[in-house]
Amino acid sequence: LRYNCNLQTYIKLKEIWMKIRNILFATTLAMATTYATAEEITIATVNNADMITMQKLAPMWEKATGNSINWVVLEENVLRQRLTTDIGTKGGSFDIMFIGAYETPIWGAKGWLTSLNDFAKDSAYDLEDIFPLVRNGLSANNNLYAVPLYSETSFTFYRTDLFKKAGIKVPTEQITYTEFAQMAAKLHNPAKGVYGTCQRGKAGWGENMAFVGTVANAFGARWFDENWNPQLDSAEWNAAVNYYVDLMNASGPPGASSNGHNENRALFKDGKCATWVDATSAAGDVRNPATSSVADKTGFFKAPKQATNKGTGWFWSWALAIPKTSKKTATAKDFLKWATSKEYFKLVGKEKGWVAVPSGTRKSIEEDPRRLKAAPFAKTVVEAILSVNPADPTLLPVPYTGVQFVAIPEFQGIGNYVGQQVAAALAGRMSVDKALANSQKFAVREMTKA
Repeated sequence: LRYNCNLQTYIKLKEIWMKIRNILFATTLAMATTYATAEEITIATVNNADMITMQKLAPMWEKATGNSINWVVLEENVLRQRLTTDIGTKGGSFDIMFIGAYETPIWGAKGWLTSLNDFAKDSAYDLEDIFPLVRNGLSANNNLYAVPLYSETSFTFYRTDLFKKAGIKVPTEQITYTEFAQMAAKLHNPAKGVYGTCQRGKAGWGENMAFVGTVANAFGARWFDENWNPQLDSAEWNAAVNYYVDLMNASGPPGASSNGHNENRALFKDGKCATWVDATSAAGDVRNPATSSVADKTGFFKAPKQATNKGTGWFWSWALAIPKTSKKTATAKDFLKWATSKEYFKLVGKEKGWVAVPSGTRKSIEEDPRRLKAAPFAKTVVEAILSVNPADPTLLPVPYTGVQFVAIPEFQGIGNYVGQQVAAALAGRMSVDKALANSQKFAVREMTKA
């Protein structure tokens, strides 16, 4: 440079080179700093469709931040047991946990979860866009402890083609469980590989008892009276569980006591079930032609009632929370904001189709024209979710909140035990009377200890 140009040109070129060198140095330093502070976070999640989609899209967040994720994917019952043990013993195995509307308020009130109130200050995240019912269900003592991926109630999935062939009129009003059983019997055709109904049978408070609990509500039953006395041996519980066992024995698939949500979802998508009362969040998957053989043959109507219509559709949110034991809170919060943001839901729409977008969480997403075009049922799902009243779930007065669960710490153990007894009755290993007598005895013992 010095010998091939005049002095003025040389000075100018040198200045440009110095600027380029400084920019390169700053960029290299920034990259080094980013990767020097990059962290691996461990996320415990359930093996549901929306969470599997998140795992497939998460590398985008990893690439953008330099951080990495260690996924621990578990079946629902196993996940609940693992997380309950870890957080109760302060094991510190996870930085993020997928939990729901039952655990969040209880664990948050115990001081086991990190408050996410600061999310409200982030205008880009727009916490107010999340439906108030959902936010409130993930809060305790005015503190938000989890942010939702999706929310749901329950309604009836039905095969439009099979109803038409059988000459069954599609309900426009809420029918009774008695009428539902008659429909299922008429549709039951195991010789052709179609079962009248598929319902949860796998034991667990969040598995078979999610459905059975709403059936019990419909029949006028309650878990506890106003003085917290267990009511599991009542006439209402007996009628509800006998109905359930008779329904599944008459019109259900073989081995029903082993089938949970995922198993029944697979059966329905494969064309094996004429009806299915389960989570509204499964609607997108069932109506998605890329994942379902009955996408164009599925309709929806309300979950049935019986003695009452109270508590006949459950309320649930799957959400992300950060245990207090995590030492990577800042990175975990960054992932939570990404994974439950408006942009994430739009990303799912772009990559997987708007019918596959997680439902029942954000108002702006549910009102997006792309969502409404791809999922014309979305408005019905949101209306069903927002109609649920967890504070008034039963025909008779109760001291608790919760539709398919009771929002007290003791319920997890009680609900799991009752689920085991009901599954045993469904499998024919004991009578319904015996199952409920065992359940009542266990519940009394647990509440006495509490």
